[in-house]
Amino acid sequence: MDHEGRLGRLPQVMAQSKLDALLITHLPNIQYLCGFTGSSAALFVADGALTFFTDGRYAEQAHAQVQGCKVRISRKPSLVAAAEWLGAKARLRRIGIEAAHLTVAERAVVAAALGHGSRLVDAPPLVERLRQIKDADEIARIRAACQLGSGLFDRVKTVLRPGVSEAEVAGELEFTARKRGAEQMAFPTIIAGGKRSALPHGRASTAAIPPRGFVVCDFGVILSGYCSDMTRTVHVGPPSLKARRVYNAVREAQQAALEAVRLGATAGEVDGAARNVLKKKNLGQYFTHSTGHGVGLEIHEAPRIAGGQKEPLQAGMVITIEPGAYLPGEWGVRIEDTVVVTETGCEILTACSKDLVTI
Repeated sequence: MDHEGRLGRLPQVMAQSKLDALLITHLPNIQYLCGFTGSSAALFVADGALTFFTDGRYAEQAHAQVQGCKVRISRKPSLVAAAEWLGAKARLRRIGIEAAHLTVAERAVVAAALGHGSRLVDAPPLVERLRQIKDADEIARIRAACQLGSGLFDRVKTVLRPGVSEAEVAGELEFTARKRGAEQMAFPTIIAGGKRSALPHGRASTAAIPPRGFVVCDFGVILSGYCSDMTRTVHVGPPSLKARRVYNAVREAQQAALEAVRLGATAGEVDGAARNVLKKKNLGQYFTHSTGHGVGLEIHEAPRIAGGQKEPLQAGMVITIEPGAYLPGEWGVRIEDTVVVTETGCEILTACSKDLVTI
């Protein structure tokens, strides 16, 4: 991973926000910048120098993983150690913080340590903006995660049967993922059958798979630190004409959004491509969430693929395309792929058939 290059880009984006220093506390941002994967850390950037803080539990790990930073090991919590050290830097006036990732109490700790003339400034998501564009190493890791994740669908189709609980299907999927090398699941697995498939985030429950109806299967893994994300919807028993019509409409909407992914297109335009198809099919009111999101070290990253979003797509962005239609009291359908934006459109990383599977 090019941690040196990432760290080298920070001073420029800080200068654009007129920051004298930046305190980074969001762990995925810290991992992105210097490679640390522990659960307690802070990273301070000022005058082109970077100082990394963690506690004694991670002394050996920090010295092995952290790149491009001076490592400080403290007996105190990482944020407290960083705040106290920051308090000695009186000449720094505008100190940026990741306000979205600090509690009120944590902000108070940092503010109390500041010297006279220094003040905290809510920084824009500077590191998150850098993270939007994945480099070749990151794309390779996401591609590998997606390949592992896509392969789990065959196991789902083997286990999923009427009367089996959603939790059992999810458990078999997750056990297989671990056996095949996944570090962990990227998010709580969604297996939602029958009426529960109309819940966009219907996590696997003790409910039994019904004798007939749709089952939404949404899952992802983490491999080498990076996430995958995929959804396929299967049908138990013979699908009705209405069920086939809704499934085909969602598939058509997803294909329209995939075709809209190109350099310079805005996130809102991609969302609109999917939404317009479903509106024409009189299903617009049943598409109740955004069309997608960025994927990387976190399962939900920028950019957000939603209406009104003006962010232009750039080569190297990795996003999901996942329209759906959810009919309350009946069932729901979602089809999702993870794709990487390329110079000529996009590459689908979750290469798995989208034909309607019947169980």
